[in-house]
Amino acid sequence: MSAGPSRPGGTAEWLRRDAERISGALPPLMAEAERLAHTVVAGVHGRRRAGPGESFWQYRHAVPGDSAAAIDWRHSARSDSYYIREMEWESAQSVQIWADDAQAMDYRSDAAPRSKADRAALLALALSVLLVRGGERVGLMGSAQSRPRPGENQLTRIAMELSLGREQRPDYGAPPADPLTRGGRAVFLSDFMGPSADLFDAIARAAESGVSGALVQILDPAEESFPFDGRVIFRSMAGVVDFETQRARALREAYVSRLAERREMLAERALRSGWQFLQHRTSESPRKALLWLYMAIGGDR
Repeated sequence: MSAGPSRPGGTAEWLRRDAERISGALPPLMAEAERLAHTVVAGVHGRRRAGPGESFWQYRHAVPGDSAAAIDWRHSARSDSYYIREMEWESAQSVQIWADDAQAMDYRSDAAPRSKADRAALLALALSVLLVRGGERVGLMGSAQSRPRPGENQLTRIAMELSLGREQRPDYGAPPADPLTRGGRAVFLSDFMGPSADLFDAIARAAESGVSGALVQILDPAEESFPFDGRVIFRSMAGVVDFETQRARALREAYVSRLAERREMLAERALRSGWQFLQHRTSESPRKALLWLYMAIGGDR
């Protein structure tokens, strides 16, 4: 597929400004998402969950598998049911984000405002803004900032990493083999057009560390609709793949079918691994994907 304009050059200031803009618009959007609105508007990370802590959160009905020691007998004595007293989790969560910067991500058709790489970088930084300001630790995989850290300085460092990019980039990307924080979360932002085995290996490594997360497949609208006709030369961004056809329209049905199969494969593997999956087009507003990510990483499915 011949490429449109490549990823535009930019600075950390430009990228962070855009990330701040779309993340700053989340509170009114969160007002429509009842579970998270009050915590986001109040400036608190909207992901209350049970775990070690000193603050009481809620009572819940005991279920098979709960130990007798966990039952609140005083509260249970007031009814004919057994209740578990849950405390609110108080430790910060670690989230590591991979924004695919392979050459395939540079593709942009006339139907999209920016490339897939730009959208991945913007979502990565905007999500980092929300997480850090909610008291969480964030790291950018494949960079010097892979280790999750809190604070505004980490946001600046991540913005610089996303803006500068790498000199040597492969045709298609794969999640880097960075150490993952045990029990943390991970977010992979990519077109996932490369070998699926690399992605599945990364998810398996994450599972070994007790890490779950979210996959966001970012595609250009032309990659979904396949609007090509007549003689077309399809060439990968690095020139590794080169294919010429005189009847591009005749390939559309097979192409769309293969793309749907890959999407179903990604969604199925995500479900089996306890991850979540989203398909996002670069012609869509990034706010919708950012809201989905913010909710998905919280664990309140």
